[in-house]
Amino acid sequence: MPQIGSLWPRGGLWRHGDFLKLWTGETISQFGSHVTALAFPLVAILVLEASAFQVALLGVIEMAPFILLSLPAGVWVDRLRRRPILITSDVARALLLLTVPLAYALDALSISQLYAVGFLFGVATVFFDVSYQSYLPSLVPRDRLVEGNSKLEISRSGAQLTGPGLAGALIEALTAPVAVFVDAVSFLASAGFLLRIRRAERAPERSEATAKPSMRSELREGLAYVLGHRHLRWIAASTATFNLFGSVMFAIFLVFAVRELGLRPGVIGLVFAVGNVGALAGAVLANRIAARIGVGPTIVIGAAFGGGSLLYALAPASSPIPFLIAAQVLVSFGIPVYNITQVSFRQAITPERLQGRMNSVMRFIVWGVMPLGSLAGGALATAAGLRTAIWVGAAGTSLAFLPVLLSSVRSLRAMPEPYAEPLPSEGSAEGGMLGPTQLPAADEG
Repeated sequence: MPQIGSLWPRGGLWRHGDFLKLWTGETISQFGSHVTALAFPLVAILVLEASAFQVALLGVIEMAPFILLSLPAGVWVDRLRRRPILITSDVARALLLLTVPLAYALDALSISQLYAVGFLFGVATVFFDVSYQSYLPSLVPRDRLVEGNSKLEISRSGAQLTGPGLAGALIEALTAPVAVFVDAVSFLASAGFLLRIRRAERAPERSEATAKPSMRSELREGLAYVLGHRHLRWIAASTATFNLFGSVMFAIFLVFAVRELGLRPGVIGLVFAVGNVGALAGAVLANRIAARIGVGPTIVIGAAFGGGSLLYALAPASSPIPFLIAAQVLVSFGIPVYNITQVSFRQAITPERLQGRMNSVMRFIVWGVMPLGSLAGGALATAAGLRTAIWVGAAGTSLAFLPVLLSSVRSLRAMPEPYAEPLPSEGSAEGGMLGPTQLPAADEG
């Protein structure tokens, strides 16, 4: 009989103990998050009987911190060690979520509490996400970034595959507020694994020009780096387009599924669990696709799969399930292909001292549009009907690949080395996606 040690893969990051702890914690958290992603809005819909606009407003409030705090968060992340920020953010999110089942048990749950929890949860998520993407390049070698992002995306996709079905079953058996408890526990588990990472994190380095910087000067430097970069600005434009119109559609998608298509929570969870097989396939194949056709074409192809969202709008009330599953398979395949490739590219080219600000500027742009899309989706659904809002969102996400297709991004082939200081200017040779709560926004990874 072979020993366990002989069965464990030997190559790459499989032997990187600290990465495995990060990966394990994030995997547990992802499974819990996909439970809450369905359960949290269904608390509003089923328990509090919220209107379509109130549900859309909940999405706006959850994403508002990405507009208000992303840019300063990037500055703070570049000034501080990142692992303590990750741990604090996980614990804060766990405590916030625990208030929902507690208030439900005391018969004191209200839409106002959901708004407050959603906003504070978003604040913690801003700091976690900016720190998380900035921490990986300091934990693993740069030539392992694609492998690391691929493994993390496989976990995310696996959670998408099984999380919705688990969420639907938990909601029907235990109610939506109790299902939120699962995610709270998962965040505590994630924090526990992060605490066990032994690699000492170096204090952030500063260039001589920014030895004593102000918040404004550091913000300006981060903005100039992203917006002045001839590849990064078009990646941001493509991702923001997908997320803006995806938010129009998915802010009211669960309302549409429950009230117009007549689907129960368990059926909704099962539909997205089956459809999310595309996400797992995309996460597994992204690295191979990029190696075969190049970084730029892979980014373009991943974004082009957003056209599958038109099938959400085409789903008939009489038989919606095949359309929803097909749409989910297509769109969820494209998102990890796009995310793994473009996130790894961004991490690879950006100097260590700018990782936090680069990620925060990208987050500000590509997630900052999501509250606007959610608000527009709620207004459209109220004024013109649920299906009209779905159509507008689907049409916009289908065109999100155009910025990367029509720019220099499409010509990228291999993953480049990070730029040396001084940073390249515009004139230099190298210069300057969201589903129905179960489908991640572009640039989530």
